Amino acid sequence: MVTKSASFMIHQFQYSMGLLRRVTFTLGCLLLGVVLSGCAARPLLGDVVSSSTRFEPTASGEPLTISYEIGQTATVDIYLLDSNDTRYVLRSQEPRVATDDAYTLRFDGTVPTSDGVLQRRLLASGSYTLVIEATAEDGTNQRRDLALDIVGSDVPLPDVANLLVSPQTISPNADAIDDVAEFTYRLPVSATVDIDILAPNGERIPVVTRAEEGPFEQSHVWNGKRPNGSLLANGIYTYTVRAEDAYGNLVLREGTLQLADVGQPEARIVYASIAPEKVMLGETLTVTMRIRNTGDVPIRTYGPPSGHRYTTDEVFSSIEDGQYTAQAGGFWRIGLDWDANSGGGPKRYPFRWALSSRPPEQWKVPFVEDWLLPGEEVEVVGEVTLLQRETRMGFYVGLIQDGVGFFQDRTARTIVEVGF
Repeated sequence: MVTKSASFMIHQFQYSMGLLRRVTFTLGCLLLGVVLSGCAARPLLGDVVSSSTRFEPTASGEPLTISYEIGQTATVDIYLLDSNDTRYVLRSQEPRVATDDAYTLRFDGTVPTSDGVLQRRLLASGSYTLVIEATAEDGTNQRRDLALDIVGSDVPLPDVANLLVSPQTISPNADAIDDVAEFTYRLPVSATVDIDILAPNGERIPVVTRAEEGPFEQSHVWNGKRPNGSLLANGIYTYTVRAEDAYGNLVLREGTLQLADVGQPEARIVYASIAPEKVMLGETLTVTMRIRNTGDVPIRTYGPPSGHRYTTDEVFSSIEDGQYTAQAGGFWRIGLDWDANSGGGPKRYPFRWALSSRPPEQWKVPFVEDWLLPGEEVEVVGEVTLLQRETRMGFYVGLIQDGVGFFQDRTARTIVEVGF
């Protein structure tokens, strides 16, 4: 049985708890009201300040600084209006959140254009209105206008004039035929130039990066490969040439070129025999060689043809009125040399033959050049009459790509004893 005193104490406790709940609720409401009223008190677009009302972008090089405060979540548009109310957009629908720190925009005097070539340009000298607009999530909009005079910005514009890329189709396969593309153009004013290539798969290949070039005729060459020398795939590629002057005027020109028959030439000597191993001075040495095209592109070659006989007093460039002198790049031949040959360097392998078993009249271009196709194997026979007064000669064979290097060097080395 509950006593009167206990009943009073329970009643007092219940009253106190109810009072505490009412006070807590009231304080919460008051605090929420303060917060809401504080938020409501902040303007959507607060202070807007420009570092100057007169801007000369070609003078100091320092940008104009524009700061603005945002009190509520909003999107911001910033643009300039000229005397004809033409709009030049600096920012469009940029999302911004409320913050105690002001947002900053640095303006260098240039604006984007709708021109397909002139991407950005300095605004002409004149009087402008700088407009900053903020639009809240509920559609509320606030705007600030500032007067701005732009002076001294009338400078000659850059261009990539008379741009020509030749040839339009290149075949980077080291055959010395259309292996590279040449970019030629003229700059009317000094500019910083970038040239890059966009592959069909989206890969971007730099050709020229931030090159400072004067107002002259310009030329650059691309070998159809990545900067590390690795091969790209066949296909249509887009090139872009950009030129930007010291004031931010930016010109861009684009076009396409094609990569076809891309590949890396490769060949192997699969067999070589040098005989006999004992001869008398004035007798003839015979070298028999088999060569296979192990790459994926044709190999160009030229004479002298298989079967041609040298003497040790001759070299490939001294025979047949010099018609077999080394040609720049692309052409392959097989050669014979010996240890004590004092020629060295470009005179190595003085005895050379075409990588073809066919007579010159049956070559791909009769009497000029033949092709060794991928997977094709040929046998080449060469002869050398020994007039060199050496009793012991170490002969060997090797593959030569004129103007490039010696491949599979010093193969099938054989000691030949020469009697007098």
